[in-house]
Amino acid sequence: MPGVSEIAQLAADIEALHALVAAARAERDAAIAERDHALSQIDRLRHLLRQLQRAQFGRRSEKLDPEQLLLALEDIEQAIAGNEAADDKKDPVAARARGEKRRANRGALPGHLPRVDVTIEPEDTNCPCCRAPMHVIGAETSQRLANAWASAGISSCPSD
Repeated sequence: MPGVSEIAQLAADIEALHALVAAARAERDAAIAERDHALSQIDRLRHLLRQLQRAQFGRRSEKLDPEQLLLALEDIEQAIAGNEAADDKKDPVAARARGEKRRANRGALPGHLPRVDVTIEPEDTNCPCCRAPMHVIGAETSQRLANAWASAGISSCPSD
């Protein structure tokens, strides 16, 4: 329970109380606007989801063309990307963490799979100006999972 001196101090400092109330109202209004925006996004995404479900599981006459489905999926991807961009502007630390997570190595391909090394070289290894032989400046190696009919293997492709 506040003492007599605290009550007297609050009564004397009405300007500070008005400032606190105004700040609290502004914070509340910002939270309400953010909530309303999120709710509208949720409604829009639910509507798109219902359209996609109706197109996939509806009667034959109600089904959409596959190209229309791709357009709806593109809208969803754009909405998600827009939300992520807005979040990235608000919190740059989380944006950096999300970017690092995207670039993270998802694990090396298993060692027991057969590997095929493919080297891509230019047709002419001589300098176009002076015709002297060119040397390799740098090289990158990438691996991808290659599916053959009944076997899987890893293909390494160094590029200059």
